[in-house]
Amino acid sequence: MILKIFEVDFMKKKSFERKKELLDAALNEFTMKNYENASLNTIIKNAGISKGTFYYHFQDKQALYLYLLENANKAKWEFMNRQIKENNTDFQEKDIFEGFKIQAQLGMEFATLFPKYHRLSMMFANEKDNQIYEDAKRVLGLTAEVMMDEMVQKAIKNGDFDSRFSKDFILKVMNFLFLNFNEIFGTEEDFKLEKMVQNLNNYVDFMKNGLGK
Repeated sequence: MILKIFEVDFMKKKSFERKKELLDAALNEFTMKNYENASLNTIIKNAGISKGTFYYHFQDKQALYLYLLENANKAKWEFMNRQIKENNTDFQEKDIFEGFKIQAQLGMEFATLFPKYHRLSMMFANEKDNQIYEDAKRVLGLTAEVMMDEMVQKAIKNGDFDSRFSKDFILKVMNFLFLNFNEIFGTEEDFKLEKMVQNLNNYVDFMKNGLGK
């Protein structure tokens, strides 16, 4: 009986180790290639596992990809929330634009600490015209558009925007600007932390001067 328990625990541990190697290999593949061109066979080979081991953990390539996106998203928000709490940041005293700058700064710090997760999110942003993008949005739950809607509604109540602009107009413009950020700033230099923070601050200032009072 004791031997059987030991065998089960050992297999669980080995399975966990194999899963970590699988996720590392998948992260490398999905950050170098778009979803369509990423090869499941290459991931399995580089992870040093059998196909049986892969299908023990995931149904297919899409399930693996979505799992990585969820992990990256969760890790980013946990990091940002922890930093906000530790720094006692009070968003109630700031307008939506200053809030964007704080979140952008924290996002860039996260990108520096976890470059592969950041690269994965940038690669995902380029999938906007593909079905996997819509599938991922459904799985991830609260989409960027929904989050933006909540922030804009609150900002309108607080008087952060010029009353000439309707909520619908503000949402369309801001969603477009945020979703297409990487298409404007996509050079190698733009990925350096200092440059990214500068670009984002300028970007937010542009939005505020164009939309704010």
